[in-house]
Amino acid sequence: MTWPKPLRSLTLRLTLVYMALFCASVGIMLAVTYVGGVWRPLRQVEAAVTRESDALVAVYRARGRDALIRALERRLVTARGRLPYHVLIAPGGAVVASNLVDWPKVSGREWLRYEFGTYATGAEEEHEAVIRDVALPGGYRLLVGLDTEDLDEREDMIFEALSWGAGMSLALGLLGGLVMTFAVNQRLDRINRAARAVIAGDLSGRVALHGSGDDFDQLSATLNEMLARIEGLVASISRVSDNIAHELRTPLTRLRAELEELADAGDDPAEVAARTGAALEEAERLQSMFEALLRIARLQSGPRDKGAWVDLSALLEDAVELHRPAAEDRGQGLITRIAPDLVIHGDRDLIFQMVSNLLDNAVKFAPPGGVVRLDGQPLADGVQVTVVDNGPGVPEAERGRVLERFYRGPGSGAAGFGLGLSLVAAAAERHEAELRLEDAAPGLRVVVRFRT
Repeated sequence: MTWPKPLRSLTLRLTLVYMALFCASVGIMLAVTYVGGVWRPLRQVEAAVTRESDALVAVYRARGRDALIRALERRLVTARGRLPYHVLIAPGGAVVASNLVDWPKVSGREWLRYEFGTYATGAEEEHEAVIRDVALPGGYRLLVGLDTEDLDEREDMIFEALSWGAGMSLALGLLGGLVMTFAVNQRLDRINRAARAVIAGDLSGRVALHGSGDDFDQLSATLNEMLARIEGLVASISRVSDNIAHELRTPLTRLRAELEELADAGDDPAEVAARTGAALEEAERLQSMFEALLRIARLQSGPRDKGAWVDLSALLEDAVELHRPAAEDRGQGLITRIAPDLVIHGDRDLIFQMVSNLLDNAVKFAPPGGVVRLDGQPLADGVQVTVVDNGPGVPEAERGRVLERFYRGPGSGAAGFGLGLSLVAAAAERHEAELRLEDAAPGLRVVVRFRT
């Protein structure tokens, strides 16, 4: 459904709905007030008039006109509360008894609401009354009523309040709607301007915060976090593209050189085999690099698997046994402190790859004869895995960057593409685990905290 242009503002439409509901609630409140303050008392007055008129008719039927006149006079004297009114009219139209100077001359209805001009005493007053018009045997006409001036005034007051209330509600609602629409549109324009800036290519654009901490500020803060994340991802993609081009240059150059040497090798089987092996080795290194990149990309962008419960204690022991030969070849001590029955929820293969990368990194950077430690301990709200080496460590300023793809710290002479810790970071993020790099003095301590 397409709204007319003046009503396309959601705020204005909500304001109009609010106004309608408010006016309806005011109307219901006044209706309830009318029923309780006017309608029900009028029904009670009618019931009282019915009882009195029935009694007077009974007197007339039993004892005649004169007895009825005396009963009407006693009614004036003994009345309590509301003022009584009556008119007894003879068949020819002459007034036999009355305490009024005017009355309905012709009536085809039994019940009337009539405004009388004055009392028979001559006091200039106007009073509203409920009148019952009864035809008596012999052609007489009897009008019996009770004063309802207070109910009439109350009714006028309610309808006046309704008219004023409806008018004020509409006026204030429209004014408030315009003010609110303007204020909300101002806030929305800030968001739209930031979005248009990002669409135009300025990824540094952010939504200006109002500073009030209201819902729009919270939404703006969330959008700013999203924009910062997008800016970081785009920058990361740009860096990765540059790094891939840089990292591929050397192995592709070596691969080309090996293939050229292979072409020049002629019929020498040993030379052909050596050059072919070197070319295959370079191709395998390139393949492993792309597989690592694809794995990281899938972790960062793919849907989260449900995972399963993983025996982390057994997994850590398996990872240690995998890397113990490499540590022993370098004369390093691989010390473990793994608590039994550690269980977490996640992807077992991915967690194993993460721990394996950390151990491989620690063995690679710890000096010959050094020490690598692996701890796995339970926490109150999860499990903590710690890998520590006594190598050169990572300066504090570099700890964030070593988690980036292809980044290798200054002076790093280790082989590899700089993707190991990037995969660790992606796996930790996938499992919503906390990853910290700390100074082991000397060396590096990597802490991974899984929540359970």
